[in-house]
Amino acid sequence: MGVFVAAKERFAVHLRPEDVHAALPTERRPAEIEDVTKALDNLVGWGNLRADPDTARVTAVEDFYRKRFIYQLTRAGEAAEEALGVFGEALGRRGALQAVALHDIVTQLRALLVVAAEEEPDAAVTYLTLDALSSRFAALAENARAFMGSLQRTIDLHEVKVEEFLAYKDRLIQYLERFIQDLITLGGRIALLITELDAGVEPLLRIAAAREAADASPAEVESAEKAALERWRGRWAGLRAWFLTGPEGEGRPSQARLLRGQALGSIPQLLAAVRLLNERRSGRSDRSADFRVLARWFAEARDDAARHQLWRAAFGLYPARHLTIDADTLAARDAEPVPPGTSWREAAPLRISPQLRRTGRYEKRGRARKVEDRSAGRRALAELAARQAAQTAAARRRLMTQGEVRLSDLGELDTVAFGLFLQLLGDVLATWRPGMTRTVATSNDGSMEIHLALLPDGGQAEIRTPDGVLRGPDHLVRIIDLVGEDG
Repeated sequence: MGVFVAAKERFAVHLRPEDVHAALPTERRPAEIEDVTKALDNLVGWGNLRADPDTARVTAVEDFYRKRFIYQLTRAGEAAEEALGVFGEALGRRGALQAVALHDIVTQLRALLVVAAEEEPDAAVTYLTLDALSSRFAALAENARAFMGSLQRTIDLHEVKVEEFLAYKDRLIQYLERFIQDLITLGGRIALLITELDAGVEPLLRIAAAREAADASPAEVESAEKAALERWRGRWAGLRAWFLTGPEGEGRPSQARLLRGQALGSIPQLLAAVRLLNERRSGRSDRSADFRVLARWFAEARDDAARHQLWRAAFGLYPARHLTIDADTLAARDAEPVPPGTSWREAAPLRISPQLRRTGRYEKRGRARKVEDRSAGRRALAELAARQAAQTAAARRRLMTQGEVRLSDLGELDTVAFGLFLQLLGDVLATWRPGMTRTVATSNDGSMEIHLALLPDGGQAEIRTPDGVLRGPDHLVRIIDLVGEDG
C-alpha cells in the first residue's frame, strides 16, 4: 500500500505486480513475484485495491487466457492509508511548548484591536487576522498537550534510554523554566488584550463568518454563515478560557494556569527521576534492585531444595518458635513428650485461640476496654478548621480592592491579612523583569490575583501591622478574589 501511495504522489495511476515488486525495499522484497501477486489479490478482496485486466501487453490469443491484472488504489484504500498516516504521526508527536506562539498571539491581538477601532473594518483584513490568531492558538494548544504527554512518558522512564535521559534533562529543565517565565509575563498581557477586545469582538466575528460563507451556494448562505459564526464564537471562547478565569469558565482556573502548574510540577518530578537513576547507577540498594538480585539467585540455585532454603532465608519463614501455649498444653506435653524432630504431619495438633488466628491477639478474660470517646477532639479540630477558614476568607475580603489603589492606601493589616499579602506580593514580584511597568500574578492556590504597576511619581509606602511597619516603594496595586466576589 505504501508503494501505491508513493506512486499516486508521482501521478502514476496503475501498477503491475512487477512494478510493485521492484519498488519494494530490498530487505522486504519477496523472492518470487507470485508472492506479490497473491498479496495484491488479498488487498483487492479487502477493498483496498481494484484489479483491472491488463490488455496492454497482449500479443497472442493465448495471452487473453492468462491471469494478468493492473492494480490501482480504491477510495476506501486511499482513505485507510491517509488515516493510518495521521494516526502514526499523532502517535509519534512529541509537541513543543511554543513560547514564540505566545508572542505571535500578542501581535495578532494587537492587530485585532487596531481593526476593531476602525468605523468600518475591512472584511479581508478582519478575516485574515482572526484566522491567523485562531491557527496560532490552535497550534499552541495542540503542541502543549502533546508535549506534556511526552514529558510525562519521559518522567516515567518509558521510551527513553537512561544515558539519553540524563543528557537531556538539563536542557529540558532550562526549556521548561524559560517557557514558564514567558507564560507568566505574556499570559498576563494576552489576558489584558482579550479583556479589551471582549466588548467589540462580536462584530468582527460576524464579519469573518460572512466572508467565510461568501462562497456557499445561494440556498445555503444563511445556514453556512450561522454555522461559521458559531465556530468563530467557539474559537474565541476557547481562547478566553485558555488565558482567563471567570464566570464563562465556570470559575475554573484557566488552561494557561493549569499548564504553568503542570510544567512547574514536572521539574521536581524530573529531578526525582534523575536522583533515582543515579542511585541505581551508583549501586545504591533499593527494593526493586534487591528483588532483581533475589530473582537472579533463585534462577541460579542448583535445585529445589536450595531454592526452598533461599525462600526461607529471604522471607523469614521459620518455625513459629515464638508462639506461646497455655498451661494445659504444657501439662499434656509433659505427660506425653514429643521428640523435637517429629514432623508436624505426625505430631498432635496445637490448639490455639480462634481470636489469635483472626487478629493475631489472644483473648483476654474480663471486661472489654472501654472505647475512647474522641468526639470532643473532632469537634475541636472542626472548630479550629472553621476559624482558620473564616480568618482566611476575612483576609481575602480585607485585601480585595475596588480597582487600582496605592500600596500606601491599604491601611493597617492584621497578622493573617498581612501574611496573605506578603505571599501575593512575593508571587507578583517573581514575575517582574527589567523594563516592565506592569505585571500580574496568581496565588499558588488560584484563589487570588494581584496586578502591580509602577507609579510615575514614585514615593514610599507604609503598611502597618501589629508586628511592625513594612516600608518600600509605592506602586499601584489591584487585588482580585477569584473564589468570592469579583474586585
